[in-house]
Amino acid sequence: MTLDALLLNALLAGIGIAVAAGPLGCFVVWRRMAYFGDATAHAAILGVALALTFDASIALGVLLTAIIMALGVFALSGRGLAIDTLLGVAAHSALAIGILAIALTGARGVDLEEYLFGDILAVGPADIALIWGGAALVTGLLVWRWSALLTATLSDDLACAEGVSPARERLILMLAIALLVGIAIKVVGALLVTALLIVPAATARALARTPEGMAAAATLLAALAAVFGLLAAFQWDTPAGPTIVAVSAAGFALSLPASALLRSRRRAQG
Repeated sequence: MTLDALLLNALLAGIGIAVAAGPLGCFVVWRRMAYFGDATAHAAILGVALALTFDASIALGVLLTAIIMALGVFALSGRGLAIDTLLGVAAHSALAIGILAIALTGARGVDLEEYLFGDILAVGPADIALIWGGAALVTGLLVWRWSALLTATLSDDLACAEGVSPARERLILMLAIALLVGIAIKVVGALLVTALLIVPAATARALARTPEGMAAAATLLAALAAVFGLLAAFQWDTPAGPTIVAVSAAGFALSLPASALLRSRRRAQG
């Protein structure tokens, strides 16, 4: 495969992840679910190990394990353990067991760093189809449940008054995050996928004035981070996944003075 084809595939994969990560990351920021994203991403390593053990599709193993993690955390939350404690136990246990299981399988040719930090340059047409299909599912789910999700995010009491189940909307978000982790792990890896969710959304939060505006801005920022991160990785010969996240972090840093300037202008106009 030529260098141009590799770059094109990587760009398509990165933008596909951005389409889903932008709006979904807004809810992760609003609802302070970053730790859940980490736990689900760490569980994906266990999915890799299980897939290798049973000679199954790694993408399917990662996706199923992430969904099981989401359902398990949802079922156990509110039953005596603080949610951050529960997520901490689940995240680190799944990561450790997954790494041990990969070592015990003795699978040859398995690059653990590929799943920890991603290898976007290795994606092929089948991976791109999986990424865009998953992104379409996540985006469609968020569009369908947008109003209910916003209401449940604002207040459980308000959601109940509007006939919206807060628990159901929380479960929908957890499953959407699990789906994103399943399709994104090959691009940025288990250790960086949560950053791709949070950083563009946090940057957009400092600049946008409406939830819809924040979702659109987060999507655009995530896509720009993917594009410029890949170009920088090619230019400087650095790992693509971490470079994408670093570019996104640089955007967040630049947004802070811009946000302060916007707030001062709004106060002056008001």
